[in-house]
Amino acid sequence: MTASKQQFLDNPLGTKTTLEDVVDAFEFLDEWEDRYAYIIDLGKQLPAFPDDERVEENYVHGCQSQVWLIHHHDEDSGKLFLLIDSDAIIVRGLAAIILVALNGKPPRDLLAIDIDELFEQLDLFRHISPTRGNGLRAMVGKIRDIAAAEAAA
Repeated sequence: MTASKQQFLDNPLGTKTTLEDVVDAFEFLDEWEDRYAYIIDLGKQLPAFPDDERVEENYVHGCQSQVWLIHHHDEDSGKLFLLIDSDAIIVRGLAAIILVALNGKPPRDLLAIDIDELFEQLDLFRHISPTRGNGLRAMVGKIRDIAAAEAAA
């Protein structure tokens, strides 16, 4: 079953769950154990990822875990919608944070977002392993490549 346009549009990450929500939650939660639990809960909001989209073309290289990413550029709104999945629960949560920041934006707007600033604000890289950090950068890199291609089209 290939992803339908509606699956992309129904993704709550970046629309119903906003970047403000994530930043507020991180500020409210003092302990990193609680923040990890929150990140895992965010990952549970990821929409179902179609099994037939788990192919090499959609695979994100550079991640320790298996990660897949697909997109839909909505011609009507001009926005880029994303779906990500992983076999690791913490990576699903980190992917959810990426989606909160980047999903549902026009490609040019997405490219203007300083995602590293967000990661710094959340202090993520100090609290995840270097390999998870590389995976986070790989996901963002692939999304930025997609956005650049869509913006140029």
